[in-house]
Amino acid sequence: MSSKLKAGSSMPEISLPKAGGGTVQLGGSGRWQLIVVYRGKHCPLCKKYLTGLQELKPDYDASETEVIAVSTDPQEKAETLASDLGLSVPVGYGLSIAQARDLGLYISNPRTPQETDAPYAEPGTFLINPDGRLQIIDISSAPFSRPDLAALLRGIKFIREKDYPIRGNA
Repeated sequence: MSSKLKAGSSMPEISLPKAGGGTVQLGGSGRWQLIVVYRGKHCPLCKKYLTGLQELKPDYDASETEVIAVSTDPQEKAETLASDLGLSVPVGYGLSIAQARDLGLYISNPRTPQETDAPYAEPGTFLINPDGRLQIIDISSAPFSRPDLAALLRGIKFIREKDYPIRGNA
């Protein structure tokens, strides 16, 4: 694993292809952005999490927070997942293992060939503020520990209403 990203530092800018065509841009400035890294199409917990994210998308949109889901999956798996779940949340794919490590994500190898066929990134959540700086970082080494998306949305609203500073950067 590479060095850990620090709260308040600039989010590495990464452009990825998007399921359905086009690209997604991770990082950069000028907007609030929530990036949700999911393990891949093979993960039933990710499907449930992304379904919850889809349900909250109108609330994130209303809070002017761009939401993007990304994984190390290849195009076919990302396209199938987005279609199967009926996602309107943009789904970026093809995050490389090197890029995942640059984000400080944990990497796992498949347990069996039936699970999946390549190493993949474990979950991560990154909130980037309009200055392009990391406001919140949440990284997990397993699929069982992820932020509650409704609570995170309430936190984003609080941060914006109260001009709450970036924490954890001392």
